[in-house]
Amino acid sequence: MIQTDICIIGAGPVGLFAVFEAGLLKMRCHVMDYLPQVGGQLSEIYPKKPIYDIPGYPTILAQELVDKLMAQIKPFEPTFTLGERVEELERLEDGAFKVRTHEGTEVHAKVIAIAGGLGCFEPRKPELDNIEYYEDKGLAYIIKNPEVYRDKHVILAGGGDSALDWAIYLTDVASHVTLVHRNEGFRGAPDSAEKVMHLAEAGKISLHLSTQLHALEGEAKFEALHVKNKAGEIIRLAGDAFVPLYGLSPKLGPIGEWNLNLDKNAIVVDTFDYATSEKGIYAIGDINTYAGKLKLILCGFHEAALMAQSAYKVVFPGQKFTLKYTTVNGVQGF
Repeated sequence: MIQTDICIIGAGPVGLFAVFEAGLLKMRCHVMDYLPQVGGQLSEIYPKKPIYDIPGYPTILAQELVDKLMAQIKPFEPTFTLGERVEELERLEDGAFKVRTHEGTEVHAKVIAIAGGLGCFEPRKPELDNIEYYEDKGLAYIIKNPEVYRDKHVILAGGGDSALDWAIYLTDVASHVTLVHRNEGFRGAPDSAEKVMHLAEAGKISLHLSTQLHALEGEAKFEALHVKNKAGEIIRLAGDAFVPLYGLSPKLGPIGEWNLNLDKNAIVVDTFDYATSEKGIYAIGDINTYAGKLKLILCGFHEAALMAQSAYKVVFPGQKFTLKYTTVNGVQGF
């Protein structure tokens, strides 16, 4: 079991900044996320999208912000569990908590900080017959470890940044990459689309544009994808693996069953410290709601700071707290 002071559920920008605020107060953090990498929506959905409302940055790319947040929290040595969905939350006799994932990972923490953005992201699945049968049998919706596709023929579907970026990356890993997209053009970053076109011209990527997914084939595992072109012809694409990258759909997931006060799909909090209706559990970022709530990253940063101040009293009961400023003492001085 992993022991920590604060278990932060959600590795998006607000969850990462919460590590910094907790670290200033000498609290250890373990961060958990269902996605296989940190960054939340910023890394998974629009890593190259410019953000304009981060103080001190006239403009910053989403992934660049994530990278800087990771550099900022590095001195506090947080630990991570990624690619696992948090399923169960149990309050222990001493008032602390035990968190368990669908893979069986357990974390013991004195405080829970839910920073899950819009909730647990679930993949958008294409409407294909028997698609669930092929899951984990050559079909996946998220690429957690690209080495799984070493020397294999990988078929990707999608036209966004995720599909383009993985198509480019896997050309150096897989034996061959096939990319299927329903439109003639891509909606991802223009430079990525250009790279994909160049790789296609070089024969490293097989492109099938203006093509609709039609059916899956295979007895014990995935063996081929059938697609329909503009002329209505069915084309069989043989491969070792199929990864439809159609983005992620946010859902509250198991968090909705934790007896928290909810308003639709958001967690109601007290704006004094962003505590939920359960003592020791806080909610920060887009997953919470209160009068005047603005779903902005910078607002989530503010919430993380106040949450950490309140969590300190739970982690270190009875200890006197004195607010310090990094401009005076520096991070290493804490």
